[in-house]
Amino acid sequence: MPTSLRSALAGLGLAAMVAMPALADGLKDEIAPTGRLRVAIAISPAGGAFWSTKTEAGYAGVPVDLGKAMAAQLGVPVEYVAHQNSGQITDAAGKGTWDVTWLPKDPERETRMMFGPIYEVADATYIVRPGSNITNFATLDQAGVKVVAVNATTTMRGAIAHLKNAKVTGYQTYDEIFDLLKSGEIDAFALSRDQLNKMAQKIPGTKVLDETFKKTVTAVAVPLGHKEALAFVTTFMTEATTNGTLRKAYDDNGLKDSPIRTE
Repeated sequence: MPTSLRSALAGLGLAAMVAMPALADGLKDEIAPTGRLRVAIAISPAGGAFWSTKTEAGYAGVPVDLGKAMAAQLGVPVEYVAHQNSGQITDAAGKGTWDVTWLPKDPERETRMMFGPIYEVADATYIVRPGSNITNFATLDQAGVKVVAVNATTTMRGAIAHLKNAKVTGYQTYDEIFDLLKSGEIDAFALSRDQLNKMAQKIPGTKVLDETFKKTVTAVAVPLGHKEALAFVTTFMTEATTNGTLRKAYDDNGLKDSPIRTE
């Protein structure tokens, strides 16, 4: 092999060796600038593929397990940044307080963060209070009917668009709404069907309506402008869906009977 060609190839090899650590460092600077992977989670007893719960040992939930696995792949510790709802996570997207999250996606949020692959598709509907005469969307959408949702969420925006006569009011926490529904102070609560079915088991006399007003999709997300981070989390979620990581997160958090829905 000519000396000049051998020298050129050696130079290319050296450049590649230098570039690879630089790329890794650049990714970590973007996705874990504090030296930790800060995972934004929303706390509620609702469970499901989005909500996380507070435990004696810390936190539990699908996003908690995915965040732990992602941090391990990056080689950094994980830190959970707890919020009351997905709206608060969205509001913090431009404040540099979290690095990655898993939350419901909609056009408004796409202006405030960058989304990777969808890993859950849920049907949104309403649960009505004990003793209510409401049986379907037509009887629900009447003047004077009090409908609530978790504040600043995709479900709340969907309910406002869906209902023309009933008033939709936002509250900060699932727990607050649970108590209002149980006491009969509100007529209905908008949320995903699987979570409302669990709520119905805890509040006798409630009914989850059969109709669906919105499909809610949940996906991994990073702050705007974090292109390297987005590429990484996209690959991570694509692999997690096929290698069993996502299935295990579902199974370990009470979702063994829930299929993984990506579209």
